[in-house]
Amino acid sequence: MVNQGHNHGHAKRATEALKHDHRIIERVLRALERSIQRLEEGQPFEPSVLAKALDFFQGFADKCHHKKEEDLLFPLLSKRGVPVEGGPIGVMLSEHEDGRRFLKGLKEGLDKLDSEPEVAKRLIVENGAGYIQLLQSHIFKEDNVLFVMADHVLGPDEQARLSEEFEHVEHHHVGHGVHERYLRLAEELEALV
Repeated sequence: MVNQGHNHGHAKRATEALKHDHRIIERVLRALERSIQRLEEGQPFEPSVLAKALDFFQGFADKCHHKKEEDLLFPLLSKRGVPVEGGPIGVMLSEHEDGRRFLKGLKEGLDKLDSEPEVAKRLIVENGAGYIQLLQSHIFKEDNVLFVMADHVLGPDEQARLSEEFEHVEHHHVGHGVHERYLRLAEELEALV
């Protein structure tokens, strides 16, 4: 049975929930972009903004949003005939891995700010800019290609069940209230830069 009483009066498409996540992620990407610009231009730079953005991208974009896609949406689409290898799902999975590498480099840069400031600056700028460019393109492809395909191959019942499974991931795997905490963090980061 579909529980339609949570947060909305009707069942929401799972792809709409993922697009909503994308809008939150884009807000923090803009904050990261402004922060990196300041660093490049030699303006006053607050490392805590980068640390908070990194926390957001690791905790929300990767552990919550990508988990919903990788563990739930992509396997279901694969069962419905959307190709993984050489297809859109394979591209998305590869880009998720690329994103994790950029975040690792960004963290390495943050960790070296005190000991090796010039190396740190280069790591932050290169990995931050790479991550921003990757995610902007990635989000565009998901919103305009993969999620459109999902809306065609998944019926309303599957979408509703997937939405419930997404909520289960948020509450039981990521943690109750974590989605809301990251939304507040996105708002805070927007205000800081």
